[in-house]
Amino acid sequence: MKYCGEQGCKTLIASGRYCHDHKRKKKDKPVYSKNKSFYNTQAWKDLKAHVYQRDGGCCQRCGKFVFGKRAHAHHIVPIQINPSLKLNEDNVTLLCNKCHPIVEEETMQKYFPKKNQFNWNL
Repeated sequence: MKYCGEQGCKTLIASGRYCHDHKRKKKDKPVYSKNKSFYNTQAWKDLKAHVYQRDGGCCQRCGKFVFGKRAHAHHIVPIQINPSLKLNEDNVTLLCNKCHPIVEEETMQKYFPKKNQFNWNL
């Protein structure tokens, strides 16, 4: 038996790192499942490397220099909308890990608008 790994928690646990109250939640999959095999191809990896060099390693939204896992390649027109553009270098832009979810949400709102959304501005 050992104590939970959460600071200040005195709960004893038999296995794992945290007690039931402090267990970490699993993150949602960031990659659209139907495209997961595409993101493992050499063609996609080569395109990502090209886009990184083309954009100078800078996020195209905030201008911050990014590298490694913090550099995200984003499809401007989603693969679900137009699969023929998935390897088009003009359809891919470099974003940082902070800006990518924001731009992704804007893209989803543009191409998949939510219906029956209440307008608070009335």
